[in-house]
Amino acid sequence: MGIGDDAAVLSAPDGRVVASTDLLVEGFHFRRDWSSPTEIGGKAAAQNLADIAAMGAVPTGLLVGLATPGDLLVTWAEDLADGLAQECARAGAAVAGGDISAAPVVMLAITALGDMAGLAPVTRSGARAGDVLAVAGTPGHSAAGLALLEAGLAEPACLVAAHRWPHPDYPAGPEAARLGATSMIDVSDGFVQDVGHLAEQSNVRIDLESARMPDDDALRAAARAVGRQDSLDWILTGGEDHALAATFPQGTALSEHWTVVGRVNDGRGVWVDSRRFERLSGWTHFRGSNTRY
Repeated sequence: MGIGDDAAVLSAPDGRVVASTDLLVEGFHFRRDWSSPTEIGGKAAAQNLADIAAMGAVPTGLLVGLATPGDLLVTWAEDLADGLAQECARAGAAVAGGDISAAPVVMLAITALGDMAGLAPVTRSGARAGDVLAVAGTPGHSAAGLALLEAGLAEPACLVAAHRWPHPDYPAGPEAARLGATSMIDVSDGFVQDVGHLAEQSNVRIDLESARMPDDDALRAAARAVGRQDSLDWILTGGEDHALAATFPQGTALSEHWTVVGRVNDGRGVWVDSRRFERLSGWTHFRGSNTRY
C-alpha cells in the first residue's frame, strides 16, 4: 500500500529492512538556478538509494519529507516529484509516501528502504589484508561538473549532467554481496575519504594506485577548461558520484561493473601511490562555508 493512507505498507520478503536517511538543504546541497527540479529530485533519490545498494541490498522505497517557501510554484514541486519517481524506477523502487511543510528554503528529508534478498549485509568493517579494492562507477565526474558550473562553463556537458543528477550502479551492490565482498561503501564525500572509513573500521591499510582509477577524456578536458594540471584531485577527493567502493577476496572473478584500483594490507589509513594520504579531502559538514550544490 502506497500513498493515500496514514502510512505505507511495504513487503519485506527477506524479513530484514535496510534503511537510510539524508537531508538536503537549498544553498548547501543544491541550487535552483543551477539544477532543474527534476534533476534535484533525481539526485536526491540517487544519493539515498545508493546507500541501500552499498549494504548489498535491493532498493524498494523512499519516504520523502518536503519543506518549501509558500511561493514555490506547484509545477516546480510536481517536477521534483517526477525526478524522484524516475530515479526510483531506475532502481526498481517507488516513492511510498511522505509529508509537506513550509520553510524559508527548499529542504528534502528522505528515508530510503531496501531488502537484503537473502544476502548478508556488507558492512564497512570486514576488509582483510590481501583483499583487492574495486570501484563501480566514475569518481570525479560530479566534482568536475561542479567546477565547470562554478566557472560558468557548460562543457563537457556529460560532467555537468553527472553533477546535477548522478546515476549510481545499483545492481553492483547486491552483486558485490553475492560475490563475497568483505566491505563496501557509497562514495558520497570523496573517494579517499570514504575508502578511509573502510580502512578505519576494518583496522587495515588500503593502498590505491592512481593510474588504475577510472579516468576519461571528459575529465581531462574539464581540467584544461578550468586551468587544472590534471583531473586526479577530482577523482580522489570529489564526492557525489555515488560510485560504490568495495573490497573482495583476492582472486574473486569480478564483472564489468567493477574496476580494481588497489589492495588491502596490514597497517592503517589510506595510501596513494605508496604515500600516506594525509590531507583532509572531500565533504565535511559544518566546515566553513561548505557547499556541494
